[in-house]
Amino acid sequence: MKRYAMEFVRRGLAACGLGPLVLAVIYLILDHQGLVQTLDAAQVSVGIFSLTALAFLAGGMNVIYQLERLPLMAAVTIHGGVLYLGYLAVYLVNGWLEQGSRPILVFTAIFVIGYLLIWAVIYAILRRRTRRLNQLLKERNLP
Repeated sequence: MKRYAMEFVRRGLAACGLGPLVLAVIYLILDHQGLVQTLDAAQVSVGIFSLTALAFLAGGMNVIYQLERLPLMAAVTIHGGVLYLGYLAVYLVNGWLEQGSRPILVFTAIFVIGYLLIWAVIYAILRRRTRRLNQLLKERNLP
């Protein structure tokens, strides 16, 4: 387990440098839309810290797929659930999502649809690669 914890930290640290970059892009989009005119130091600091933490979490959570005893669907469910809670917390803390049941339901629907689409693409790519590798193995084993 220590090995997985260290891998989580390593992957998280590698990813968390992207947090401030993502924040800058978000603030530029909000500015372009006319939704943000000025930010005070506290807003910028909370944004930097929260997105750095989110990037660390998202990068580190990929280690869950290395746990041999964990079925794939359980890993996907845990991964998706942790990312959902992380993103929801960051959006609420930064004021990017209004508090209330309707905005959270819309956010949840968008997150679930996006997460499932990403996994569908990953699954299709892996399935195609597996088929190709199996075909190559069959060709090499034939006399």
